Amino acid sequence: MSDDDAGVAIAERLAGVRERIASACRTARREPASVRLIAVSKRHPVAAIRAAYAAGQRDFGENYVQELAEKADALVDLPELRLRLIGRLQRNKCKDVVRVQAGVDTVDSLRVARALAERAAATGCTVPVLVQVNIGDEPQKAGAPISEVAELVAAIRAMPALTLNGLMAIAPATERPDEARPFFRRLRELAQTHGLPELSMGMSDDLEVAIEEGATMVRVGTAIFGPRPG
Repeated sequence: MSDDDAGVAIAERLAGVRERIASACRTARREPASVRLIAVSKRHPVAAIRAAYAAGQRDFGENYVQELAEKADALVDLPELRLRLIGRLQRNKCKDVVRVQAGVDTVDSLRVARALAERAAATGCTVPVLVQVNIGDEPQKAGAPISEVAELVAAIRAMPALTLNGLMAIAPATERPDEARPFFRRLRELAQTHGLPELSMGMSDDLEVAIEEGATMVRVGTAIFGPRPG
């Protein structure tokens, strides 16, 4: 497939995902503008991001700091590009995230929050963050336990170099999208308890349910970019 054909395919799939979001918002009696699409570009080439950007997409999520930084450098000519780290952040990688001015949606401990805040303060910038919550209490998944969210939220709010906007979670794998609803609802209730406006939850298979439960960000990769290379 030529680059032009690949770009057309990405634009078409992107339009389809946007229509799903709009339809879900109509069902939930919400404005489509209240839900932000995060295009997950993990392992996809820079050309794919450029194609999505040309089709109007502005928010992109990356799982690995090194890949995020490399893509940020390669795409510096796109003035409205917004990159977000949606994978685990190691403390020794904070400098790279801060350098490229990416948001971090996966702050899940005080150690990570402090390391990120120290690096941001040293460079005179402010990093927008979400707290990642292990909403299903799954030992194999990242995220702060629900019991620790209040302490973590309070600590981050006391860090001037971080701006806490909301919560993020990955619901446990389920056979049917509606089975994720209790987890999305719990995350919404947590966010409301702490006065946090942003909720990043829902992916390709369950974004409609997530939107019904209050998602303000949904993360979609394959449905936009196709299968990951290699």
